[in-house]
Amino acid sequence: MTAPSPTLAARLQRTLRQDVQSMHAYAIQPSAGFVKLDTMENPHRLPEALQRELGERLARVAINRYPAERTEDLRAALARHAGLHELGEGCALTLGNGSDEIITMLCMAADKPGACYMAPLPGFVMYEMSAKLQGVPFVGVPLTPRFELDEAAMLAAIEQHRPTLLWLACPNNPTANLWDEQVIERLVQAAPGLVVFDEAYQPFASRDAMPLMRRYPHVLVMRTMSKFGLAGVRIGYLMGAREVVAEVEKLRPPFNISVLNAEAALFALEHADEYARQAASIREQRERLASALAAMPGVTAFPSQANMILVRVPDAARTFAALKQRRILVKNVSALHPLLANCLRLTVGTPDETGQLVQALGEALKETS
Repeated sequence: MTAPSPTLAARLQRTLRQDVQSMHAYAIQPSAGFVKLDTMENPHRLPEALQRELGERLARVAINRYPAERTEDLRAALARHAGLHELGEGCALTLGNGSDEIITMLCMAADKPGACYMAPLPGFVMYEMSAKLQGVPFVGVPLTPRFELDEAAMLAAIEQHRPTLLWLACPNNPTANLWDEQVIERLVQAAPGLVVFDEAYQPFASRDAMPLMRRYPHVLVMRTMSKFGLAGVRIGYLMGAREVVAEVEKLRPPFNISVLNAEAALFALEHADEYARQAASIREQRERLASALAAMPGVTAFPSQANMILVRVPDAARTFAALKQRRILVKNVSALHPLLANCLRLTVGTPDETGQLVQALGEALKETS
């Protein structure tokens, strides 16, 4: 992109926030022609018969109209899918254009004088970014070297900073692990504000935070359909006590879920068994990949309950480059936090993609040793 003219540059300097001008846009790696294992997508497409059925259904959607009842139909379908009715009439659900929009809405809603947002680090970058864009201090509490919650440090930070929002990603991104249930519950009990469980990777995990939401009215659960298999559809949702969700709902932009996205999501939920089979395949490939990584000299693979595995290699930059030369695209996260030194994040793919990754990684490690 060319630099703005001197006149425009001066206008931008007067008009736009300096912190925004100093930021970098979210970078997306070009992936055409690569085995794409960098963004935790579900690698499976629908069977051809379901593709045709979905295409015919989308063709009948009235795209000349704003979304209306179908959005409410989707809200109800997601509530049934998540088992929200089992928690009684006191719970509700709101929709976002992906979970990113929900994070933004929550950060806007909780922006009171003296507010502070908190999360363990390393974690999802949008918690800190959204706090900063809202002008709210963000406190990141480092995990342990094995990426577990540092309970003493977390409790001390909660006591000192009194966060209005505490983000807990379960499983965590990019570390992929689930944290100790008892530690999490003690943090929930200590938190003076809202506690938001980000369950983007829930289809691949062995437990969720719904029991905590049942017991604690200040607990919210946020999920997305992206990892479910609809990353291109952009559907996120937030569940919690009706009184809390009603306040967040006020900040939801009108018609933020398109009629095409709503219809595609409803179709997916009607065929949830197909997506469950895909999730089972991904979990199976995760274990296969973990076993292969455990046999590679110099590689440390950390436990995963998501559709990715975090690995530490002797030289992340050189290994990333060597994989890229072999047309395998992963995520080099080593610069995101000191605890992630020489770490790569590997998305779990199809059986064929797992085989290609294992072979390419073995060759890359030999080449860079």
